[in-house]
Amino acid sequence: MEQFILSLLVDNTTGVLSRISGLFSRRAYNIDSITAGVTANPQITRMTIVCNGDENVLHQIVAQLDKQVDVRDIKILYPDSSVNRELILVKVLANAKNRDDILAIANIFRANIIDVQKDSLIIELTGSQGKLGALISMLSDYEIVEIARTGITGLSRGTGDVTYL
Repeated sequence: MEQFILSLLVDNTTGVLSRISGLFSRRAYNIDSITAGVTANPQITRMTIVCNGDENVLHQIVAQLDKQVDVRDIKILYPDSSVNRELILVKVLANAKNRDDILAIANIFRANIIDVQKDSLIIELTGSQGKLGALISMLSDYEIVEIARTGITGLSRGTGDVTYL
């Protein structure tokens, strides 16, 4: 089983997210992460869906998505020809004794401290899943109170396969 990332351009209509995610659940395919947002054209939404499976599963999913009326374009984002990122927010308990150590870890990852309270810090980091996992691992010696992740989003490199809608 390998991870694959799909980038979809879909009509920005009511229920499109539900219809796309329903397609996956009806066929018992799991979605590892899904992100969606309006593009430069407010009538079009870009969805990035991360799944696991083999080549056969990938082709079945693409074939089913291609049948959907709302789907305008489907791209498979391969690691060597795309840029993929994820955002994470991590809230860590921080007191006077350990605050400098936590800040040093954040600096190593070039993360941003976006909130400072007397008893906690919120750290923001954007990067690959591996980089985000490494930050969490480094912070595991401290008490992580909450984590929020956006899921992967991405674009193919260059302009050769851009779809204009």
